[in-house]
Amino acid sequence: MRVALVRELGGPEVLVPAEMPDPVAGPGEVVIDVSHVDTIFVETQIRSGAFSDYFPVRPPYVPGGGIAGTVRTIGEGVDAGWAGRRVIASVGFTGGYAEQAATTADHLVPVPDGLGLREAAALAHDGVTAAALMQAIAPGPGERVLILGASGGMGTLLVQLTQAAGAHVVAVARGDRKTALVKELGADDVVDGAEAGWVEQARAALEAAGGPADAVLDGVGGAMGAAAFTLTADGGRFSAHGAATGGFAPIDPQEAARRGITLRGIADVQLTDAEYVRLAGHALGEAAAGRLRPVIGHVYPLEQAAEAHTAIEERSLLGKVLLSARED
Repeated sequence: MRVALVRELGGPEVLVPAEMPDPVAGPGEVVIDVSHVDTIFVETQIRSGAFSDYFPVRPPYVPGGGIAGTVRTIGEGVDAGWAGRRVIASVGFTGGYAEQAATTADHLVPVPDGLGLREAAALAHDGVTAAALMQAIAPGPGERVLILGASGGMGTLLVQLTQAAGAHVVAVARGDRKTALVKELGADDVVDGAEAGWVEQARAALEAAGGPADAVLDGVGGAMGAAAFTLTADGGRFSAHGAATGGFAPIDPQEAARRGITLRGIADVQLTDAEYVRLAGHALGEAAAGRLRPVIGHVYPLEQAAEAHTAIEERSLLGKVLLSARED
């Protein structure tokens, strides 16, 4: 089968097409004919050699953990009803950039009728994490919520989910195209994070809506996330789940405790298999019902995985970047 292989740690150019043996379904496993593969920013960071303490992956390896496709074969002990079904699955952090992938049957989530595999793949990671964040932060009607990285794959989902919860959404994105998209998705106020005065603009938007942010969803991290912390209301909630700048927001826990701010981080959205299946099923159901729209910026063929990683790192596209493992 065809795969995209990281031959060594480095830039996007180390991600190359290759051939590997087809996987075989062991006991309790299935093999999926992969249609589309989700890509997320952390995969580019792992490929570059960052976060090695958190992700002990060594080259050569096939990246990718979120896939959508059709169950090809089933192993011993697997319910025969899974054969031929359209599914998404989380296969960990390796093995997804491939024409076929093996995973345990308890990782499978059926794709509802009426939802395409491309759209389902776009929810395999971000749809689940966004649902978990909404569960953890629980924005309510009338609350003010500040969202950083609002034009990305997960940010676009958070804007929609937070707006649907009845909160007042102040969204931060960079550039005219991205701010226009976020406004279209339902944000009440949109701030251009590329402008030097974005913090004061966000503060003004929040104050006009009634006061500081009751909750901040930080999908960016670094200095930008730290600046957003200053916009959080005393007694509010701050989720530092993003590190697109290279590190999570450096928030002082003692300062947060003094102000009564509840801090949450990426560890709070590390899910069990059962939680993944439940939240993924919810996200797919919302999308199938037309209440949640994954924004897909571009779909690259599997052989162009390096170009996909370049686009992710350059932040040149709106929403999600996907890989296509076969002809549509």
